[in-house]
Amino acid sequence: MFREIITVEHKSAIVLAMFGTAVESGLPGLLHVRELMARAWPQTPVRIAFTSNIIRRIWRQRAQDRQYAQNHPEVPAAVLKVQGPLAAIANLLDAEYDSVVVQPVQIAPAGEFFALAATVEGLNSIRTIKPGVKPVPTLAIGRPALGTFGAGYPYVADVRAAAESLAADARLAEEAGAALLYMGHGSNYFPSGGIYLQFAAAMRELYPGVLTVIANLEGFPSVDDALVLLRESGTEKVILKPFLVAAGGHVRKDMVGPGSWKARLEREGFTVEPILSGLAEQDSFVRIFIDHAADAAADAGIVLR
Repeated sequence: MFREIITVEHKSAIVLAMFGTAVESGLPGLLHVRELMARAWPQTPVRIAFTSNIIRRIWRQRAQDRQYAQNHPEVPAAVLKVQGPLAAIANLLDAEYDSVVVQPVQIAPAGEFFALAATVEGLNSIRTIKPGVKPVPTLAIGRPALGTFGAGYPYVADVRAAAESLAADARLAEEAGAALLYMGHGSNYFPSGGIYLQFAAAMRELYPGVLTVIANLEGFPSVDDALVLLRESGTEKVILKPFLVAAGGHVRKDMVGPGSWKARLEREGFTVEPILSGLAEQDSFVRIFIDHAADAAADAGIVLR
């Protein structure tokens, strides 16, 4: 008696979960991640998802405005019709994709990441009464840029990889004879400041010719903490750059707008050169997200093509 062998062909996909931006000039970085991810696995669909309810609502309203679409041809349908991660995953499952990697396009393992991880964990925990049958067959989550806790991948290595990816930033500051100040987001509700300081320390170790300092809009370390280090160093010039995936509203308002970090630094006597681009506009930094998606896929037995 011969048993029929049935070959199952799995369909894999990637969901890029990012906070999102409502500022058109912040989109290039986010779309750049999608472009390079799709280039890494040209046969694997890559979907973007915004975790922010407010930002998704803004894009839905704009999508209903015909004049907006005509005035902004650079905004793709993927943004105008952007969904949250849960909806993006559900649509892929409905289209019979049974292996999905959710890659957070996030910097630190903080509140946003753990909310996303809880969603993935919750979906993975669903079982039916039928043994071995799962509504969500294979769902994996990658690490944010600076890593996360766990035995599989030392976060120290991820922090160093992030610093190595930003060699061009250090080179720019050194050639300008300036200190390098990154503006991160941070959190008032999650103690993520330590990993930002560890990143800055890794930058100073790798590029000793440049004083690299980081401060956050929320939580610790603050711009006050950064100013202490800058004053003590005796530097007169500062390269000011967002330590954010996209150069969206925070860059336009908090970094260089009225009452911004730039204005405060200039009042303190520093010459400030702002860089108005997000980290995701740099190929070397996007490579981190690609590598982390590859790790998550391999760990889950998902084949990306």
